[in-house]
Amino acid sequence: MSRSIRRRRGVFAAIAVLMMAFALLATGCGSSSSSVVKNPTLEELPATDAVSVRLGYFPNVTHAPALVGLDQGLFTKELGAIGATMDPTSFNAGPEAIEALFAGAIDITYIGPNPAVNAFQKSNGEAVQIIAGSTSGGAAFVVQPSITSAADLKGKTVASPQLGGTQDVALRSWLAEKGLKTDTSGGGDVAIKPQANADTLSTFKSGAIAGAWVPAPWDTRLVTEGGGKVLVDEATLWPNGKFTTTVVLVRTAFLNKHPAAVAAILRGHLAALDSITSNPSAAQASTNNEIEAVTGKRLAESLIVASWKSLLFTPDPLAETIKKSADEAVTLGLNKPINIAPIFNLSLLNALLNAKAQPTVAGL
Repeated sequence: MSRSIRRRRGVFAAIAVLMMAFALLATGCGSSSSSVVKNPTLEELPATDAVSVRLGYFPNVTHAPALVGLDQGLFTKELGAIGATMDPTSFNAGPEAIEALFAGAIDITYIGPNPAVNAFQKSNGEAVQIIAGSTSGGAAFVVQPSITSAADLKGKTVASPQLGGTQDVALRSWLAEKGLKTDTSGGGDVAIKPQANADTLSTFKSGAIAGAWVPAPWDTRLVTEGGGKVLVDEATLWPNGKFTTTVVLVRTAFLNKHPAAVAAILRGHLAALDSITSNPSAAQASTNNEIEAVTGKRLAESLIVASWKSLLFTPDPLAETIKKSADEAVTLGLNKPINIAPIFNLSLLNALLNAKAQPTVAGL
């Protein structure tokens, strides 16, 4: 598939699934049998599975493992070994990708933890499962130079990538801690305007917004291109500076039906993480290649390097940080309380890590 087709597919998929998603949400996203997850061992996986895996991802540095896996052909190599193929689709933010999952338009996606938990909650724990971690760190609240504290934001408008997304929840939680009220319709002490990251850069430059809580590389771009400053580096809000930014999420029904294909994606994912560790310069170039393929514009190499410094790429989903974010979403009224422990299905991942003599990871 050419990159131009991939870009169009991402746009068309996002539009096509909007109306379908809400109907599926109303029915709980499938039958109860989808929640009964089969966990075969690696030896029990079928040798072939001629399925086309529809993979979602974002053109962000925080999705570097996906971008490296795509550019270096790591997913297609592993899928090809079992007779499967790849059909990638790009998205702007998590809720958009979740709509595609609910509509059956994609099977697996790289995504932020809050949209993943939101999907789990809306489907009564049936529709989706986290099968791996991907990225920690790489998000910040960048503001105009005149903003020196939270108090200066009262009466102002700020942005996040999308309502209910990972950065949106972080922004609302931080403002609430500072005594500033927000609501989902853009009211309150501080108005939050969900918008695409590229639009955020434009509105920030024009002065239409006072700031934005965004993932890398957009935080760095707001500073270097928009003249902003970092008011909050999100890493400073978490123990040891670690917090989940990106996970790998699968439709439960797809995992049950095509475990060999899911294992192949995870093999490609681990290969991408190895590539990032062993040759970061090549991985940064691959990340930029895929960002250019989606957005039509290559980032400055210095921007990629600067963003890279704030990121940790890891298969560990850092489950406790996901639980904390989920609890914050409940407090904000964006989600209802739910036990999220069953969202983690790390059996295939840990089997692959064992096979590579690497440390396994834990859920809740």
